Amino acid sequence: MRDISIGIIGAGGISRLHAQAIGTLENIRLAGFCDRSFEFAKAKAEEFSTKAYESVEAMLADESVDAVIVATPSGLHMESAIAAANAGKHVLCEKPLEINTERIDAIIEACEKNHVKLGCIFQMRVSEAMLELRRVMKSGRFGRMLLASAAMRWYRENSYYDSSNWRGTFKFDGGGALINQAVHMVDALLFINGDVESISAVSGTFTHNIEVEDNLCAVLKYCNGSFGTIEVSTCCAPGFPRRMEFSGENGTVTVVEDKISRWEFVDKIDDDDRVIEQFSGSSNENGGRSPLDISFKGHAIQIADFADAIRNDAVPMIDGREARRAIELICAIYESARSGNVVKIK
Repeated sequence: MRDISIGIIGAGGISRLHAQAIGTLENIRLAGFCDRSFEFAKAKAEEFSTKAYESVEAMLADESVDAVIVATPSGLHMESAIAAANAGKHVLCEKPLEINTERIDAIIEACEKNHVKLGCIFQMRVSEAMLELRRVMKSGRFGRMLLASAAMRWYRENSYYDSSNWRGTFKFDGGGALINQAVHMVDALLFINGDVESISAVSGTFTHNIEVEDNLCAVLKYCNGSFGTIEVSTCCAPGFPRRMEFSGENGTVTVVEDKISRWEFVDKIDDDDRVIEQFSGSSNENGGRSPLDISFKGHAIQIADFADAIRNDAVPMIDGREARRAIELICAIYESARSGNVVKIK
């Protein structure tokens, strides 16, 4: 099995998780870091005993680099991703792929034109609890789906937004609590319950001095006929674990962070005891108070899959078109919140 060499574009906080994940994987090598600040790149390179590139161009000119991870602010993903694709490098982006569908489509076009792989990190999808839920959903055990909802009542201090010049801005963040923090839950709703037909939403900025929303609620009608809600906030002190709930005519499953807190069906089967024993328990989630106090396990799973896709000329588990779905829905939610109208998607 040949080694895959991966460089990281962007040396901010999230880059450490990617580097830690790469360090646990066989046949995958961290080529180095680049950043708009060479000092940042050097500091990360020293931490992980690797190379600091003076620029993105220098990294992309290195023939030993097979792929890059784009870990820049969300609204700058397109420029780095397209430059990488044009240089023949495979591209794995931190979530979200970009801040709107037009910029995502430009990335997809560049990667397809240059015959390179494109993937996006959505680590909630690869959690064992979420995969178990996906399995039972596809089995039809829920019967007719009724409700599929997500709630994120997190707390972020003003210092979180003040610590950088891109957080909480439309230009670089694309929005607030929904697109930055809750995008994982939006993706998970689509992964489990399918596409959304129409939405209605309200949003506001309640407790932070930022351009974008820190509080939002949306009502969804899915293409399968079920309804749902999305409520997200970074104002809810002291902060609480993320919660997702799926109800059909034959049962309900509730997921709190990476644990299943409810697994109840009208007709019980023997395997239910295994699921409850394996996936129940308390979550260690900090309610959003410590943004980078998370496991890199999900990143490692997706990076390993991406490297395999390169070796085997396969499609990554979450490619560009799949990652686009969450942003399409988020942009529709923002449009509804701005206009006050119901927005149809499908």
